[in-house]
Amino acid sequence: MAVRFLRGSLLVIAVLFLLVPAVAAGQDERPRVLAVHLDNDINPVTQDFVSGAIERAEDENYDAAVLVLDTPGGLASSMRGIVKRFLASEVPVIVYVAPPGSSADSAGAVITMAADVAAMAPQTNIGSSTPVSLGGEDISKDLRRKIVNDAAAYIGELAREHDRNVVAARRMVTQASNYGAREAKAIGLVEVIADTLPELLDEVDGLKTVPKGLVLNTAGAEVEDVEMTFWQRARDLLIDPNLIALMLSIGIIGIVVELWSPGLVFPGTVGAISLILGLYGLQVLPVSIAGLLLMLLAFAFFAAEAFVPTHGALTVAGGVMFVLGSLILFDPAGDAYQVSLPVAVGIALTLMALLGFALSRAVRVARQPVAVGVQELIGSEAVVRRPGMVLVNGELWRARRRDDGPLAVGEHVRVESVEDDLALIVGSMASPHREESS
Repeated sequence: MAVRFLRGSLLVIAVLFLLVPAVAAGQDERPRVLAVHLDNDINPVTQDFVSGAIERAEDENYDAAVLVLDTPGGLASSMRGIVKRFLASEVPVIVYVAPPGSSADSAGAVITMAADVAAMAPQTNIGSSTPVSLGGEDISKDLRRKIVNDAAAYIGELAREHDRNVVAARRMVTQASNYGAREAKAIGLVEVIADTLPELLDEVDGLKTVPKGLVLNTAGAEVEDVEMTFWQRARDLLIDPNLIALMLSIGIIGIVVELWSPGLVFPGTVGAISLILGLYGLQVLPVSIAGLLLMLLAFAFFAAEAFVPTHGALTVAGGVMFVLGSLILFDPAGDAYQVSLPVAVGIALTLMALLGFALSRAVRVARQPVAVGVQELIGSEAVVRRPGMVLVNGELWRARRRDDGPLAVGEHVRVESVEDDLALIVGSMASPHREESS
């Protein structure tokens, strides 16, 4: 009897040991979702941020990745990079246009069409994908036709492969159509409208994505939020086209000032740092060689003005070259970033004004009579440092009295004349001239 009881107790204990890890494992199987928050332009920095987040979701076995999106658009090249990363992702990718009041415009609409699941919060919109320059002006007619047809085919194919409304997707490009959340859901551009992210995850749970065929497991998921780091935001700031033009201009001003007045150090240091920051932006964004050459020519004109007497002609030419170079500095293919005309003109006028001021000062100094020789020392006060030597204007000179009297060390005297051998003739502070005038 005792043996049976002991065996039964051991059996119960063994069962408990098996059940406890199973229950714990069941509790640990709660779905995990990575929420990537992007409220910025689409550019190389944000492309790296989104692609890195998708890679993390794959490496750490998240059940899904959600891009919480609010963007006015951006670079076509960066947009295509994000689209390719979405299409190659091994985890389901959900684009959620949120919070209310947000939009997925231009490149953002294309990215949404590339997602495994497209969702929107109420009071959001999607569309306006007709390619334009950042300044808002239309691209030239022939180039515009080429870009629009390419973009329409691109977004239409993404919509078709994800079983969405192809016609409406193409109209976002060809006609700059824009759809609110409820209209987009009604015409089949997006799959879900949800007020919050947890509500979205509960609603799409069990959904099978097209064309990948991934089944979503997101109900009650544990959500981890990811946002751009401080350094990523700093890099994003440095690639603003207007800031790049400003950094380049400050850099050139500093270097030109240092060339004009060697040894100041501060202008050259600030100029070098600004120039490096500007060159970083040029490295990240697509640059037009013609625009870059025009800006280099402008800076060459500014620098040459200090050495070639053109009475400001090179400065004016440099200002014109700077404006033209700034306007075409970045490659206009797609939704490329552009330096705005007011910023370019403002910087050019500032450069011309600074150089003009410097030149006017130089001309004024050149027209002033030059005091040469030692005659300017006459009437200056001197101090006897040792017998036969006086200190005047920070320099030691040979000196003697007119009557060859002694010079006491520390005595204050006045320079009366200069001999041919550059020896100073000095007298006491109460000079004969003072006595006569008194």
